[in-house]
Amino acid sequence: MDAIQWEYLFDWELAVKSFPFVLKGIWNTLLISLVSMGIGLVLGFFLALGRTSKSPVFSWPARIYISFMRGVPILVILFILYFGFPIIGIEFTAVTAALIGFSLNSAAYMAEINRSALASVDKGQWEAASSLGMSYWQTMRGIILPQAFRIALPPLSNVLLDLTKASSLAAMITVPELFQQAKIVGGRELDYMTMYILVAFIYWGICSLLTLFQNYLERRYEYLL
Repeated sequence: MDAIQWEYLFDWELAVKSFPFVLKGIWNTLLISLVSMGIGLVLGFFLALGRTSKSPVFSWPARIYISFMRGVPILVILFILYFGFPIIGIEFTAVTAALIGFSLNSAAYMAEINRSALASVDKGQWEAASSLGMSYWQTMRGIILPQAFRIALPPLSNVLLDLTKASSLAAMITVPELFQQAKIVGGRELDYMTMYILVAFIYWGICSLLTLFQNYLERRYEYLL
């Protein structure tokens, strides 16, 4: 322990001076996380319906998509979109490639969450709605989805937290998000350790705020339902 040079572990002066520059990347971090979460949630809902469909025309494509996206690292998907697609004449900006990649990837995980949440709603709810003459979508929107959302909320919140942290991988395709900004300062000042620790605390703060929002939603839906 005596051989460790603790003075090189964290430079408070550099951290404070660099904080505004690093924080500029928070907008892209939040953009990627929240937009990908929203798009993935919509895609995941329809994938869940396709996954549970009795028709193989819908079920098998959904199964294959979910299996592929859950089995391929997100970094590989980002590289295919940003570095691979230009070979065939399709070019995306770094931010657009990140949004597409994270949306498509997260949709597969949310599809399984949605599927299990929908399946956990008592089938008697469908029968009761049918006896009242409600259509499939009326039942889904007014009865099934509110109950399924309450069940799916904790795991969906975990997906959002994972998206927020995984958005740092967008730095690998030059997106100027938090981690990329920290890398720039670290390279310029030759002090990566300080910048890595600083950005770790920033991610921790973001995820803590998201967790508080998750807890609020859970209390709200527990009261309403």
